[in-house]
Amino acid sequence: MTPRSSRPALSRRHFLGQSGLGLLGTTLTAGGLSGWLRAAADRPAPSERITMGVIGCGGRGNDVLKNFLNDERVQVVAVCDVEKESSRYNKNIVKKSGPLGREPTRRFIENHYGQKGVDAYADFRELLAREDIDSVLIATPDHWHALIAVAAARAGKSIYCEKPLSLTVAEGRFMSDTVNAAGVVWQTGSQQRSDLHFRLACEMIRNGRLGKLKEIRVGLASDNRDNNGCAAQTEPAPVPEGFDYEFWLGPAPEAPFCPARLHSNWRWIYDYSGGNITDFGAHHLDIVQWALDRDASGPSEFFDLKATWPEPGSLYVTPTTFNFSYRYDDGTTVHVADKMDFGSGIQFVGEEGSITSVRGGLKFEPISLRQPIKEDDVHLFASKDHFRNFIDAIRGEDKTAAPIEFAHRSISIAHLANIALRLRRDRLRWDPATEQVIDDAEASAMLSRPMRGPWQLV
Repeated sequence: MTPRSSRPALSRRHFLGQSGLGLLGTTLTAGGLSGWLRAAADRPAPSERITMGVIGCGGRGNDVLKNFLNDERVQVVAVCDVEKESSRYNKNIVKKSGPLGREPTRRFIENHYGQKGVDAYADFRELLAREDIDSVLIATPDHWHALIAVAAARAGKSIYCEKPLSLTVAEGRFMSDTVNAAGVVWQTGSQQRSDLHFRLACEMIRNGRLGKLKEIRVGLASDNRDNNGCAAQTEPAPVPEGFDYEFWLGPAPEAPFCPARLHSNWRWIYDYSGGNITDFGAHHLDIVQWALDRDASGPSEFFDLKATWPEPGSLYVTPTTFNFSYRYDDGTTVHVADKMDFGSGIQFVGEEGSITSVRGGLKFEPISLRQPIKEDDVHLFASKDHFRNFIDAIRGEDKTAAPIEFAHRSISIAHLANIALRLRRDRLRWDPATEQVIDDAEASAMLSRPMRGPWQLV
């Protein structure tokens, strides 16, 4: 797709000088490499395709990438990662797909298209400075999402950003305000918003299928899993050749390199992520918000907070098991745990029975609840494909299923639960209108975090 007249003309020199971000970089997450070639005759002319750059070429980045490669309306033209090539990613993915990083990803894309011409960068600012790139996929560790997304929005790019949206509540608010002010298309990688079963569950709740709700139960995930097989390698070690570790740390505190800190396992370190509470909470707590029509708001109170933690001195510090509850101002109560009897998913319990929604299906008790949504009932936005929906929105054919404000409000719940658990609070009160903690200065201070210079969010 040719550059639109509304897009700011940003040379690399101008962009690097005006972004206010200093030296920046990117990295990785979890997934797999696959895809298929579409017939060339089915593809729009090059001038009509939406050009895309990929920022974060790890497992998750490659997993999402294949969906855009299989969209005939898209041309992926550039990739970026601080890792040139490595097998230190999620061991299950590497076993199937081989090494990951910017060079393997570049080769994969060129093989898919059957031609050369994909550029690979170590510095994402160079990718964003290209006026011929319409959109970006951001699939880095969580601590980089805000800086890269804000820079991309200011560069006029449409943005698909993986969940969890942010590292802190304050970051999420800044991201949402910046993206909306820029007027760019945004899709959060909360793909359950495009899942039929989760949408039907939400429609049934919106239409009162269960009568008055008694409670909502949410199962996330437990344990700090050793995804890359390097959890025991915690001693400081030389930085591998081809990996810009300083760039990978970016705004996070300075820390010695060790293999246990990286690829997928960074999720269990608060400097980079929030553990399973943010990783899976970004999905399931988001569905609760959707079902309750609270996309622009949130709960008012957290209570019954319990967790078990790794041994003192461990590199991984996020809870291995947890339970917490939160309540909305109308009394609706949500109970969250690392494990539920139905596994990972959401169970809505009401006067008329229960509806349990997990990936791949719905369960109704009693079965008589399983009745179609009527024509005159409330119908929620329906997206059949989360990735094609993003491209539809760029083309002006639809809106996105997962706008940034919805993602910010959902992940704020997970951030607040983490804050309360880390402070060993029995209760935490929250004002969703002002987005402020009530009567707890220590918790309020944790709504944001300082960034290591020269990086700043301004």
